[in-house]
Amino acid sequence: MFGKGSKLYSIFRNKCPQCHEGDFFKYKISFNPKKVTTLHDNCPNCDLKYMMEPSFYFGAMYVNYAIAVALFVAVFIIAKVFIGLSILQSFIAIIIISLILTPVSLRLSRIIWINIFVSYKKRKELKSLNKKPA
Repeated sequence: MFGKGSKLYSIFRNKCPQCHEGDFFKYKISFNPKKVTTLHDNCPNCDLKYMMEPSFYFGAMYVNYAIAVALFVAVFIIAKVFIGLSILQSFIAIIIISLILTPVSLRLSRIIWINIFVSYKKRKELKSLNKKPA
């Protein structure tokens, strides 16, 4: 399930969705706003172009929205039901957790978005794609 060749492998290891070897992001996780979602232009291994078209990652906003809503509901339920905080304290907990996890959700939404459109290809398939006709 998490082995090479699955979408989950690419998503949780931040690897290229096509070859599962090249890094997707230029920097490891960072709280610097300029570095959080900085991508390589192409995959260092298979040369897949990450920005397939202008504004390709605008669709990742919808994925990020779904992740944020799921996170907010989970934090609220944990804070209100299991810990027993008041409504105000629960909302404060949501705000704090969302601020802390914003870089993670931004990166996660981008890698999920590209994995929707790009499939894994084995080495021999990649070699045949990279051969240029004479």
